[in-house]
Amino acid sequence: MDGANTKPYHIPDDAVWFITGCSSGIGHALVNHLATHHPTHRIVATARNPATLSFPAAENNNILALPLDVTSPASINAALHATLTHFHRIDILVNNAGYTLVGDTETAADAESRALFDTNFWGLVDVTKRVLGIMRDENPQHGCRQQGGVILNLSSMGGFIGFPGSAFYHASKFAVEGWTEALARELPVQWNIHLCNIEPGGVKTNYATTSLKTMVNGRHPAYADPSYPTNTLVEYMSHEENRRSWAEPEAIARGMVAVVSRGARIPIRVPLGADAFGMISLELESIRRDLGEVKGISLGVGGAEQLDSVGFLQRE
Repeated sequence: MDGANTKPYHIPDDAVWFITGCSSGIGHALVNHLATHHPTHRIVATARNPATLSFPAAENNNILALPLDVTSPASINAALHATLTHFHRIDILVNNAGYTLVGDTETAADAESRALFDTNFWGLVDVTKRVLGIMRDENPQHGCRQQGGVILNLSSMGGFIGFPGSAFYHASKFAVEGWTEALARELPVQWNIHLCNIEPGGVKTNYATTSLKTMVNGRHPAYADPSYPTNTLVEYMSHEENRRSWAEPEAIARGMVAVVSRGARIPIRVPLGADAFGMISLELESIRRDLGEVKGISLGVGGAEQLDSVGFLQRE
């Protein structure tokens, strides 16, 4: 099944970027990269507390810093209104705001699990739904400006593969990936709106430190054995030397800009980092093995006419 992201995208020379979660990490690096290497581009850098937004190119008039809490519809509307007043359009939306939650799944409190989804998934959804209309209806209204744009959703290789101890984080990223893929196939090609899941591997951000939240109910004693999967992974990540091979945020920023700037089709998934590319490739091989093992069972359910639906989806 083809989607709206199968046609080439050509980024304007003065593209407007709207980026969430810019106080640190990938969002902060992306703003700095654009301001330094693409000075004709215009940037809306957002954070819940705009006082935390500080960039080497802060004197650049092409950077607009705005407050944004992605869990607040009023905050989203205010930030987008200010953007249109200042720059009149949005060409690239980068949904970057998010955090992780670590612990034993059965001890997770409902409030913290749902709060994670409010930011990682529903916040992304609410921002994107509003920006879709801007890209379709507002962008073409100023001169010879093109309709459409690109929406980059910061997922993770953890949006394709689940690891122990972060079930709700992975669930939020899997939700982002499925939602993004479905939406990309929903939009008419002529709107020129492209969607992409960005899937970094390990990145030297505060993902494993200050952005990592431990479940409020603590650890269940049944999981105390240090050899158990979650304990092994958390112990590994807690040592800085084990994170030295992770990518620099600047490298992820360069990769994201390259995806939208090459004048080509924008794939629905883009792994960034040798670890992400390698582990996702291994996961695909594992899926193929699983499919081979149950092929007889799978094809024994229903009749051969079910294949007709496969042909229809491929034609779509």
